[in-house]
Amino acid sequence: MEIKELYDLYKKSYKVVKDTRDDVNNAIYFSLKGENFNGNKYALQALENGANYAVIDEEAYQVDQRMILVEDALTSLQQLATYHRQQLKFPILALTGSNGKTTSKELIHAVLNEQFNCYATKGNFNNHIGVPLSLLSMTPEHNFGVVEMGANHQLEIENLCEIALPDFGYITNFGRVHLEGFGSFEGVVKGKTEMYRHIKKHGKKVFVNEDDPIQMEKSTGMDRILFGIRGTDYKVTFLGADPFVRIEFCGIHIESQLIGSYNFANIAAAVSMGKYFGVQLEKIKRAIEGFVPDNNRSQIIDRESNRIILDAYNANPNSMEVAIHNLANLSALNKVAILGDMFELGKDSAMEHQKIADLAVKSDLDRVYLIGETFAKTKVSNKEVVLLKSFEEFTEHFKGHSLKDTTVLIKASRGMALERVLDYL
Repeated sequence: MEIKELYDLYKKSYKVVKDTRDDVNNAIYFSLKGENFNGNKYALQALENGANYAVIDEEAYQVDQRMILVEDALTSLQQLATYHRQQLKFPILALTGSNGKTTSKELIHAVLNEQFNCYATKGNFNNHIGVPLSLLSMTPEHNFGVVEMGANHQLEIENLCEIALPDFGYITNFGRVHLEGFGSFEGVVKGKTEMYRHIKKHGKKVFVNEDDPIQMEKSTGMDRILFGIRGTDYKVTFLGADPFVRIEFCGIHIESQLIGSYNFANIAAAVSMGKYFGVQLEKIKRAIEGFVPDNNRSQIIDRESNRIILDAYNANPNSMEVAIHNLANLSALNKVAILGDMFELGKDSAMEHQKIADLAVKSDLDRVYLIGETFAKTKVSNKEVVLLKSFEEFTEHFKGHSLKDTTVLIKASRGMALERVLDYL
């Protein structure tokens, strides 16, 4: 079947799914494959559950006339998404980066949604499957799209840009993340700036944090909108973060509910984009001040006399460093950090964990718990820095301990599931 024909079927409901556990009613089901599953096996079930059509790529499963046989279901999904994107008459803004992608995306969406019917990537649907699904979730009712793009190896961002064809691009920052796939920090920069190269090739625009010298260098010669403390186009003033970030923008003060100076750039990007796209200042202020982080991302949880900073969704050396510095700089009376292993660091893993352990020793914190197989192998010279091999060791060690009037940082890679600590505080 030609993509144009498949698109005509899609337009009947503007609904695509890849999982029979989702609401498949009136949708087109795509039989995707993974290491441990074959979506073709569930195509008939999808139809029985209410799907209009099922796209399959194995002829043996073609047992219903509503099944559409293609060479590769994933490729068809991606091609359908690009075809749909080419029909959309509104701007698409794509963003990537090492840290802050999802928070930035949510902030940008909150601001733009004040003026537009803006669709933004749900959760972290930001890979070769998530980006097509995000595009196909945009309907004629929308008039702006924000697409988050993630990557852990070369050419991934380039491929995602070829699918989404963004009008505007934004890279949050470059950090020591996914080193296992990118190979080095230089590899990270090369991989993320594939977005810049795509944008430049197609004559589109980029938003660039003027306070980031690497961003400025890598975007030289592009059609760019500059924001930040320097802010040639949009100047944003940092007023402080103890614990919440406060800024001044275009003469108005904005008090966010985001902790840490590291969130300043995320907020600065969102307010600058809002201004560029014509959102009124009072609406920008309302959007930023009303945004409350969730899903274990810089959440503030007050429990009895303690304040908990729950940032256990993900971690890498850069985000870990700024989180520790932020905690140390708070004016809180007592400060404790509970940190878990960082994943996907490849050959640099032991070195990067040791750097964090060294920082923990030097930081002005009352106590630091370093949890995980890799952290447990580090060397520390401070009795207030405790090494524990596992979450179970932590719970045993913590029995009988209690915290009072303390600000607690909880941060680790997702695989550590360190939000479980909440049950013991």
